[in-house]
Amino acid sequence: MSSDEIQVRVHGDPSLPTLVYLPGLHGDWTLVGSFRRHVAGRLRFVELTYPRTLDWSLQDYAAGVERALAALGIGKGWILGESFGSQIAWPLLARRHFNVTGLVLAGGFGKHPMHWGVVFSQKTASALPLGVITRSLILYAAISKWRFRNQPEALAGVKEFIERRTELDRQAAVHRLELIAENDPSSIAQRLDVPVYAVSGVLDPIVPWHPARRWLQQNCPKLKEFKIICPADHTVLSTGSKQAADIIVDWITAERKAFSMSRK
Repeated sequence: MSSDEIQVRVHGDPSLPTLVYLPGLHGDWTLVGSFRRHVAGRLRFVELTYPRTLDWSLQDYAAGVERALAALGIGKGWILGESFGSQIAWPLLARRHFNVTGLVLAGGFGKHPMHWGVVFSQKTASALPLGVITRSLILYAAISKWRFRNQPEALAGVKEFIERRTELDRQAAVHRLELIAENDPSSIAQRLDVPVYAVSGVLDPIVPWHPARRWLQQNCPKLKEFKIICPADHTVLSTGSKQAADIIVDWITAERKAFSMSRK
């Protein structure tokens, strides 16, 4: 296992419900600034950045999350798995070292609905030189200046996101795609004993929401609701940040109320 460790930032009072954010393929907290702002004062938001490891398994990622949270005395909370982060969430729940009270998937999935697409993306990302990726990010930055023109947190995050893209970062993303292609968490999903919710952007060609939802309906008895946000895309926590925040806070609040009522 790599000697690098997961980085953690904590926002909000410990008395608030804890939501732990597991980022997607990019591996960091740079694109979640707007969502963070919308849950401020309502949730204790814990966000992670993965090391640029080329040899961690999904079990290693889950163990790394556990170590990072334990070091800060965080032993219980909801998990928010974004895209690739959902793949870490499944073994994290199965290991039971961290007390997960609920799972929310954001553009997340069980077994990826388009295996061929993951393999194609992995081979393409392996072949593309960093210079080509860097040039494409210039276009992404230009679009982001318009898309997030009223969201200073999102714009600052996009700038940091672009600055973090290095050759090692590209290689780490390729490795994560390999982990996605190999993973089938159906046996874990079938045995879960915590509530599962999901939110997705309606415009998501990366993880199409219809087959992703169907897999969860067939394999995850604890799935309680799957919301589609329009006109958000795959990065639903960014492009549909306020709606996603309101929906997720409502889910967590309802579960806490139901638990309190059951204890009376």
